Amino acid sequence: MKKRSIYIGLTAALLTAGGCKLDYVNPNGPTDTEVVNSREGLLSLAVGMKQFYSTSAVQSLFTATAVTTRELKGVTTFTNVLELEAGGTALPTFNGNVLGVWSNMLRTMGMAESLINSSPAVLPTETDTQTGLVAFGKFFKAMSIGGLATAFEQFPIQTNVTGGATFVSRTVALQEAVKLLDEAATALGTTAPSAEFNTRVLGSDIVLLDCINAYRARYNMMLGNYAGALAAANAVNLNTKSQFKYINTIPGANPIYQQVQVSANFKARELFGLPEELTEPDDARLDFYLTTPDVEVGGETLKTLKGFFESITSPIPIYLPDEVRLLKAEAIIRSDGDLNVAKTHIDAVRTQAAGDPFGVNANLPAYSGLMTKPALLLEVYKQRCAELFLQGLRLEDSRRFERPAPPQNVNPVPTTYERTRNFYPYPDQERLTNPNTPVDPAI
Repeated sequence: MKKRSIYIGLTAALLTAGGCKLDYVNPNGPTDTEVVNSREGLLSLAVGMKQFYSTSAVQSLFTATAVTTRELKGVTTFTNVLELEAGGTALPTFNGNVLGVWSNMLRTMGMAESLINSSPAVLPTETDTQTGLVAFGKFFKAMSIGGLATAFEQFPIQTNVTGGATFVSRTVALQEAVKLLDEAATALGTTAPSAEFNTRVLGSDIVLLDCINAYRARYNMMLGNYAGALAAANAVNLNTKSQFKYINTIPGANPIYQQVQVSANFKARELFGLPEELTEPDDARLDFYLTTPDVEVGGETLKTLKGFFESITSPIPIYLPDEVRLLKAEAIIRSDGDLNVAKTHIDAVRTQAAGDPFGVNANLPAYSGLMTKPALLLEVYKQRCAELFLQGLRLEDSRRFERPAPPQNVNPVPTTYERTRNFYPYPDQERLTNPNTPVDPAI
């Protein structure tokens, strides 16, 4: 894994270029040193990192894991998409979609590390701008770690220009992500970012502290730190709205729209790709995310995708407020807290008929099932699957809620399983250059 020369393309074209290669050479662009040692370069790097993550990284993480969890079906004739659709042992180590998740998260991580490491030296007296840039870098590095933790059992949490990065377990990695987010939240609580940082980097669409706290809640939950998850979730203002915005040009367009509607590599499965018993026909989120015309492919009914992926300029949430409510409920249930309080949070999601900042309203009756820990956890999972459809979270959820794991003989008919892999194999490109690459997971 190499990080050399990945910052020179601070324009949208270079930062969102596709493919596997991590090194770009632009003889007319600034060098790495020039970028990270100038004030203007660091501000531009922050903007470029945001655009790269919101396009390339979001595309790879959301689409790949959605196929694995059957939210999407791969319908193109491209071999890499067919391999991902097959899953199981038919997913090879040279699959391009898996490589995309790996390389795009690591590339984001490298950019974030440059912001974190260089901002204090370049802006020693501008503590407000420095604070914003470092906190922004720590947030994006934590998101990169979280994306890798969704898809892989082990991975590096520090890039290495020599290609010999060290791998750590998911637990160690997520602990580092939480540490980064804790540090960022503390720094923002001490020093407010400058108006210039807020205007040029965040814009009007990101409330950074709420994003940080939402992801602190998410990653603490992934670690099984329920008290930490609940405390972080309680710190999120549920009335704010943070999102990635897109433009009607390439690069810069909504990446899921591009893959599903334009390139037609994937189609959405009906019922959010869930077994019928995990959905409710009156759930208004079905109509928010899915529409007609339908198409039959391989005996499956596939839907037209809408919601956050309806147009080339549709914004995509950085997190959804109802995820935070469901994290509160889950933390209470798993820590043997008051189940009636957990039900209150669940019902806040179920019964919402209007008022959600993003318009995702279930409009269902209150929960009326058993008031037991297993039943309520299943309800949280059901609500997460509907609310957070195509947000890159279901593969982690499927494991955490102990949904049926795929057997070794998932191939050649994987359609009876809720997920077709537990974790992805490590890309050949990493193994060929990094002797620290672990053995691939069985499935």
